[in-house]
Amino acid sequence: MRCMFSLPAIVALLALATPAAAQKAGGTLRVSHRDNPPSASIHEEATISTVMPFMSVYNNLVVFDPDSKQNRPDRIVPDLATDWAWSNDGKDLTFKLRDGVKWHDGKPFTSADVKCTWDMIVDSESKLRKNPRKSWWFNLDKVTVNGEREVTFHLKRPQPSVLTMLAGAFSPVYPCHVSTAQMRTRPVGTGPFKFVELKQNESIKLAKNPDYWKKGRPYLDAIEYRIIPSRATSMLAFVAGQYDLTFTAEIAAPALKDLKLQAPWAQCELLPTNTQANLLVNRDRPPFDNAQVRKAMVLAIDRSAFTEIIGQGANRQGGALLPPPEGLWGMSDEFLATVAGYGADIEKQRAQGREIMAALGYSADKPLKIKISTRNIPSYRDQAVILIDHLKQVWIQGELEALDTSVWYNRLLKKDYSVGMNIQGVGIDEPDVVFYETYSCGSERNYTNYCSPEIEKLFDQQSRMSDIEARKKLVWEIDKQLQEDGARPVIQHGQGATCWRPETKGIKLSVNSIYNHWRFEDVWLDK
Repeated sequence: MRCMFSLPAIVALLALATPAAAQKAGGTLRVSHRDNPPSASIHEEATISTVMPFMSVYNNLVVFDPDSKQNRPDRIVPDLATDWAWSNDGKDLTFKLRDGVKWHDGKPFTSADVKCTWDMIVDSESKLRKNPRKSWWFNLDKVTVNGEREVTFHLKRPQPSVLTMLAGAFSPVYPCHVSTAQMRTRPVGTGPFKFVELKQNESIKLAKNPDYWKKGRPYLDAIEYRIIPSRATSMLAFVAGQYDLTFTAEIAAPALKDLKLQAPWAQCELLPTNTQANLLVNRDRPPFDNAQVRKAMVLAIDRSAFTEIIGQGANRQGGALLPPPEGLWGMSDEFLATVAGYGADIEKQRAQGREIMAALGYSADKPLKIKISTRNIPSYRDQAVILIDHLKQVWIQGELEALDTSVWYNRLLKKDYSVGMNIQGVGIDEPDVVFYETYSCGSERNYTNYCSPEIEKLFDQQSRMSDIEARKKLVWEIDKQLQEDGARPVIQHGQGATCWRPETKGIKLSVNSIYNHWRFEDVWLDK
């Protein structure tokens, strides 16, 4: 039989095969974790503290291509779905599903599980204890099945972003036969790793799924997370070789310089996190129901000081969406300069703030005394301390209240706070995600209760658009108005480093999200 391959083609095939041949099976990946996850149920949580350890337990219908450095709508690949197609009117999205997939308890995965998952999210009587992304699916009319291997998402009107939202780590498929209560403490998925145990304040353990539908994966036998709340202790433990991978994006630029001096062998990437520091003000609590008080607070903030102190110049200013070039939708520097409150004359701003406070009866001798709540982890506390210092400039005296993760999110959901310093993680670089989740009237994660029917009409307008450049122009105008309204003032966009030992292979990070690349199925240890 005659060979059909040329010599260059054979060389290319061998080059592609060589890395796979070098991969080794076995071993336990040791990862640091910064705090206790509030639960293991991704659909009920809004933090990377849950996503990073538990994404590998689950699968999605589709995922962002892990080989793409940027999460993009044109770089989405199959997961539990093998292929998909839109109807001609753009209102129905149909998926063909993978055959032979089993849940970790041995039961078969079917189209009914997909339907159950999204029925649960959109149901007003849902058994979910928290439902932070219900607002994502406002346009979902229903999900129908056609046999066990086909499912269709029916939309009320065209919305191109739906496929992008399904590709993020916050959109796993849950099993119909497992209760939501169990998913919080003993989750069952179809992913490459199975849940073993969670010990509060100690560790999280996962074990290889021997029946994973992707043959030959995962390479690792297990993953163990060690919970180390102290940032300094965590860095020392990494340098000493006690674990292989740091918690994602937890190392700020100044700390990264110190770590590299102590551990020059460390493989590190400092990248935008698509997390943003923002000021939360409860508009329903006096005196913050007064727009003038909220305005004075914003005028006190020196955004450049935050970027310099926290990120030593690596962090950047921006609006609700991640700035370019890493971000697909954020305002350009030139457009950002037109947004009120982003000017360089900080002292002029603060003088205006003092005038407002004086008119309300406050002064240096009679400041407004408030409590500033934040999450009790270093990245939050550091920024809250700076905020307190800035508010003094307009006669607002703040007292820090640091709350454990579970308490923090419960307080926000119940609007049981007055002023908060928050770091908002954006799971997907997509305007529909940011606008509807954070700023739409009645959204569970609209922590400030901002509500503007006029702005929501613009949300709907941009959401329908398929022309990327035209949509981007409208998105910028919306973002500008949100910032000038003080809806949820964005202070800075953060960058953070993730580091791993040289023996740890296959770590793939993204420039516009810390959330979507923790399946760990391709990670292996060269030991």
